[in-house]
Amino acid sequence: MWLARQLVLGIILVTVAPVIMAQTVLLGGKVSANGAPVALASVALKGAGVTVLTDSAGNFMLGGISPGAYEVYVTATGYQRMVLPVVLANGQNAPLTVQLVASDNTLTDVVITGTMKAVMRAESPVNVEVYTPNFFRKNPTPNIYDALQNVNGVRPQLNCNVCNTGDIRINGLAGPYTMVLIDGMPIVSSLSTVYGLSGIPNAMVERIEIVKGPASSLYGSEAVGGLINIITKKVQNAPVFSADVFATSWAEFNADIGFKMQLGKNIDVLTGINYFNFQNKVDNNGDNFTDMTLQNRISVFQKINIRRKDNRLFSIAGRYMYEDRWGGDLRWNKAFRGGDSIYGESIYTKRWELLGNYQLPTREKLMLSFSYNDHQQNSVYGNVLYVAQQKIGFTQLTWDKKIGRHDLLAGTALRYTFYDDNTPGTATGGATSNPKNAPQNIWLPGIFLQDEVTLTSKQKLLLGMRYDYNSVHGNIFTPRVAYKWTINRNNILRVNAGTGFRVVNLFTEDHAALTGARIVDIKNTLNPEQSYNLNINYVKKLYGSGGMFINLDASAFYTYFNNRIVGDFETDPNRIIYDNLDGFAENMGATANLDMTFKNGLKVLVGATFMENTLTENGMTTQQILTEKVSGNWAVSYKLKRANLSVDYTGNLYGPMRLPLLSALDPRSAYSPWWSIQNIQLTYDGFKHVQLYGGVKNLLNWTPDRATPFLIARSNDPFDKNVQFDASGQPMVTAGNPYGLTFDANYAYAPNQGARVFFGLRYSFN
Repeated sequence: MWLARQLVLGIILVTVAPVIMAQTVLLGGKVSANGAPVALASVALKGAGVTVLTDSAGNFMLGGISPGAYEVYVTATGYQRMVLPVVLANGQNAPLTVQLVASDNTLTDVVITGTMKAVMRAESPVNVEVYTPNFFRKNPTPNIYDALQNVNGVRPQLNCNVCNTGDIRINGLAGPYTMVLIDGMPIVSSLSTVYGLSGIPNAMVERIEIVKGPASSLYGSEAVGGLINIITKKVQNAPVFSADVFATSWAEFNADIGFKMQLGKNIDVLTGINYFNFQNKVDNNGDNFTDMTLQNRISVFQKINIRRKDNRLFSIAGRYMYEDRWGGDLRWNKAFRGGDSIYGESIYTKRWELLGNYQLPTREKLMLSFSYNDHQQNSVYGNVLYVAQQKIGFTQLTWDKKIGRHDLLAGTALRYTFYDDNTPGTATGGATSNPKNAPQNIWLPGIFLQDEVTLTSKQKLLLGMRYDYNSVHGNIFTPRVAYKWTINRNNILRVNAGTGFRVVNLFTEDHAALTGARIVDIKNTLNPEQSYNLNINYVKKLYGSGGMFINLDASAFYTYFNNRIVGDFETDPNRIIYDNLDGFAENMGATANLDMTFKNGLKVLVGATFMENTLTENGMTTQQILTEKVSGNWAVSYKLKRANLSVDYTGNLYGPMRLPLLSALDPRSAYSPWWSIQNIQLTYDGFKHVQLYGGVKNLLNWTPDRATPFLIARSNDPFDKNVQFDASGQPMVTAGNPYGLTFDANYAYAPNQGARVFFGLRYSFN
């Protein structure tokens, strides 16, 4: 009997064993991107119900699968989803190698800017746009300031044809309304927003988050028009060494280098270095002035991450930047600096910054953040000297707590601003014969509270408020409310309403650039600006046949301003007259981004913004100076996989904007024409660790001098030595000055650089 049972069991094993062996299928592999392993990527086998996560080395193993044909889905935050067909046979199959491509702008990104919390972008009640370095590489630039020309609704504005100063405008609002942060810290001073964006090594940038509309209830003053938050890389995600070097046919040279190292067991250090040099005098428009400011800039950024118990955060970062730039008469050199014989505008800048985050060793989630920057500037505009120093210290403590349906964030912040310069703006007695120096010392303590309430599984309500006390202006209260309705997985609706405020701070470099030709006149005691904003955002995802994916992100916005501070450039050509607007200002419009991805490798990103920026005073409404009504951006990319070649075609388009004229006789147009800057780039990545890229910038060779008889008024007499003035100080019409003008370089709205070829190399080693 026993023998019979053993015989039957043996027959069953012999019969079933091949079937069991046939069902034992293993599939392993590795997920990486740009030569670096991708940890915690999700690898799923469609139809088999099997999903695993990659380990720290990017490896994965799938088992318990029946033989057959499948599709492998690989997803990871910050990367495009990959779908790979596989045919699995018995036993262990050949390893699968997966190369992910960084996403440019997806709803799966984790964002922090909208609510000061790390959340999935699709879950945030506040709409946050996310742009990765991969997006900006479609049109490589020497700094983030220039790179933002590719972002819909964001425009780098050139404010001076000689010194190349500028600002960043969001939905048409001028630079002082844009707050720039690094890792959530307001590291950028109002002395010049551009310096916060110039010289940040691209090797340090993980992504850039942009919020359009007031956010003062969380971030305080200056967050009126919107936020630009530069998120630096986590040390563990950065390559061991990277380099990105390119040059142009205009003799521009840019080098961006990054490397990391480990000090001991618990300290990781990431270093980034950026160097830009341009020393080529170009005068294509024939006015005897440089078309582009000569520049020599170096910036060093270092981030230190200290590993602590229970994965508590502790990071410190610092940056130092030095820049020497000048523009003006082609004959100018430093021997003429400050003189009145050969005109030049020369700017020396030294700037250092320190910022950090420290999670307190407590049961509750308490985060201490701090930042400090010191900006020193020595500028000469012709024979006018401008010397300034600004110091800003900032610290903030936040408490993050979830209680039932309530996701709370509470905090307290303190900002200190010191500002001193050599103008009457920081002197008692104004422009008297014996003024006394009186630097600005402003304290701005504040508290804020935010409650994100989960109403249902598809609806969230965000309530927030902030109270600040300004040592000059007194009490400031800024509430906000946001609502998000996830209609379904493919449709999201957001409604945001809030307030913003901006304290008075006129004396920025942008102002100083004008003092070379104008006197600053402050008519009355200026009051802080206040704004009220409503923003409606709709996001829709569409999935087509053949792997096509479309993402539509559309918004309508409206902002109303009280106490708007306006610079009057037109009443008197020798003065800038500042005063609070006796009326109101409005900023309204609609914007949309369309992101389309096709299975054949084609990717199209198109954006458009339609807006009105008006000032209403004494019953009259006028368009604000240097604000366009229509703008558009695009980026078209195609990957030729067999040739390891990518093609990127990028560009922007701007409608007419009102320009500053000096008088009724000024022959220059009162409005700019329609204009567009377009670029094309080829990238070859067939080498290990190396990418080669090159192309043409400004394909149309468009420059603003084509639409006007001259850009710089009286460049032949920059010190106004041959201008005659009447008894009231107004320039007179003479034979040598038929339009009655004075020297002025502020008729600027677009870059003067024409078409140029560029070539570069990227190297990354892990």
